[in-house]
Amino acid sequence: MKNKVAIIDTLGAHGGSFHFYAFGQSIGLIKSGIKTSLYTNNETINPKIDRLNFFSFYKNVFASKSKIRNGIQWIFGSFQSILHARFSGVSIFHFHIFYTNILILFNIILVKLLFGKVVLTIHDVSSFASTRKSIFTSKLVYRISDLLITHNQYSLDEIIKIDKLFEKKLHIIPHGNYTPFINIQSNKKRSREYLDLPAEKKILLFFGMIKKVKGLDILLNSFKEVIDKDPNIVLLVAGRLWKNDFTIYQDIIEKNNLSNNIILHTRFIPHSDVEHYFCASDLVVLPYKKIYQSGVLMMSLSYKKPVLVSDLPPLKEVITDNKNGFLFRSEDVKDLTNKLNFILSDKCDLKRIESNGSKLINKEFSWEKIGRLTAKAYKTL
Repeated sequence: MKNKVAIIDTLGAHGGSFHFYAFGQSIGLIKSGIKTSLYTNNETINPKIDRLNFFSFYKNVFASKSKIRNGIQWIFGSFQSILHARFSGVSIFHFHIFYTNILILFNIILVKLLFGKVVLTIHDVSSFASTRKSIFTSKLVYRISDLLITHNQYSLDEIIKIDKLFEKKLHIIPHGNYTPFINIQSNKKRSREYLDLPAEKKILLFFGMIKKVKGLDILLNSFKEVIDKDPNIVLLVAGRLWKNDFTIYQDIIEKNNLSNNIILHTRFIPHSDVEHYFCASDLVVLPYKKIYQSGVLMMSLSYKKPVLVSDLPPLKEVITDNKNGFLFRSEDVKDLTNKLNFILSDKCDLKRIESNGSKLINKEFSWEKIGRLTAKAYKTL
């Protein structure tokens, strides 16, 4: 039945906030008349969404240091989830892809063997830039799937470069907001006390996993001229390292004598603390070098925070410079410095930017709208 869908979310609440995406998608689909079941891992707490069937058959899929053991747990979880959904009358199976490997291929083949339809939301296309083996796996996964969804025109264009035949089954459906799942703090003083941050400084926030493509080095290299002009500014770096060595960033900090103006919270940030990081900050800076979509951008706007982001195509599809956020030329240290100095000056009306960003995220990126678009895409199957 086309009005019955199973969302297979193996990642869930593990290591981040992706479960909010799956919850939002579920809400949107239910409001569009789709009977929705969510299958995820046991790290994810049941959100108790009205009319959502929730199952956590993926047990301990990230618990072991052994990839083989985790893989076996994954396979058991997939058998339970996919078979349970299929024998419950589900014909559409919606997966989320950040990479491709043999386990993801296993899931999709299992669905096809049971005569189900496979829908993929492609969050990152970067797996295509990896090894020949992963490129082959990715092409196969995309080819045998029935419907492909991605978040923006840039990602769609990148996928088509791999195989033009994918265009016929590609749909653009944006990343939704975090508004239904967050608590927006309004007392900046209290949040700064909670995080032990300076009360009177202007605080810039770099938030999320620290990866090389996130451009923290660009921000640090621009920061000296910013504090030379206004030493009352602090950069707060909040997030854990991901396949990265902080030495390259520490060298920039020491070389430019930035230590007194840098606060490092380079660790996993618990969900209960995230609201305080955004409340405590005055501006969120995302100096990305490459990105397909940014959950941190959507989160920042959901928390009613002004953002300064690189002018990469996916980000420009969301942010209009000096209207609902700010843009600077990607990897251009001087331009980033100039933009920061302008934004932090008295000439900039940050309240207007905050208001426009909040209106944008709640109108154009609501889960109700995304649910309608997704339900419409399902009808093409």
